[in-house]
Amino acid sequence: MSVDHVTVEAAEADLRLDRWLVRHYPGLTHGRIEKLLRTGQLRVDGARAKANQRLTAGQVVRVPPLGDLTPSKTAAKPAPRIKESEAEELRRLVLYKDAEVIAINKPAGLAVQGGTGTLHHLDAMLDALKFDAAERPRLVHRLDKDTSGVLVLGRTARAASRLAEAFKQRSAHKVYWALAVGCPKPHEGVIDAPLAKRPGRQGEKMDIDEEEGQQAITQYRVLDHAGNQVSWLELEPLTGRTHQLRVHCAALGCPILGDGKYGGAEAFLQGSGISRKLHLHARSLELPREGGKSLRVEAPMPDHMVSSFAFFEFDTPVARPRKKR
Repeated sequence: MSVDHVTVEAAEADLRLDRWLVRHYPGLTHGRIEKLLRTGQLRVDGARAKANQRLTAGQVVRVPPLGDLTPSKTAAKPAPRIKESEAEELRRLVLYKDAEVIAINKPAGLAVQGGTGTLHHLDAMLDALKFDAAERPRLVHRLDKDTSGVLVLGRTARAASRLAEAFKQRSAHKVYWALAVGCPKPHEGVIDAPLAKRPGRQGEKMDIDEEEGQQAITQYRVLDHAGNQVSWLELEPLTGRTHQLRVHCAALGCPILGDGKYGGAEAFLQGSGISRKLHLHARSLELPREGGKSLRVEAPMPDHMVSSFAFFEFDTPVARPRKKR
């Protein structure tokens, strides 16, 4: 048997190393994991690790020969083949490509990864974005299914690991645009409200929990508004919690247009003819690169948001210089 080098997928980000190992190698005992770690046979990105270490997407776990234990067949299924028409459509979404990174403009309605009842998702289509590379690109972060905009992929294991680390260390600068119902006052500020998962009738939801929630911070700024009916917000998440922007906007009393999950009926403008889709778009992403340089990628808005901007007579969107922090 040989040594395995297994790349951590985006869906496995934030898993403890010991739980990740049991998922991939059912039957591996805690005592055996501790021994392998203590002797340096189990490593993450070539370095010694601990059982409670949290993993990030793109990291590579070195697993020594485990004798009678074999990798789980469900841990990493081969990607299904996709139609050439779907592949061409996906390639048209590419905003930027070099030897290490691919950035695409993810459309609203496309899930990044599969799950219960989700058969059509980006992760199953990544072979279409191999281009001249030997491997399919790797996911390093996620966007909600109904959120559109910039999504980056690592073209090699090394690149994916560096990109994932940039997100973990918060050195990736993300800017979102949203149309929100109402207009927050003041027009600029910081929302610091910890979030925790809660069960709900519409599935699992995030909720503000000052005692047990994880830190969640968002900077917001009103770029334009149509009276008190709708506002165009620039949102900068300083942390990366699930549904963070959606929950924080709802907490401001200004739910994102089309977000029935967190805004209820108030998130829809009845009788206006405005699309009921979620109006949240990952407008730009700036990433640090080697040599002190940075890469900034910007994505045009989806059609339903373009139509809504025109309806409210907001100026044609242009890039805004970001404020120094």
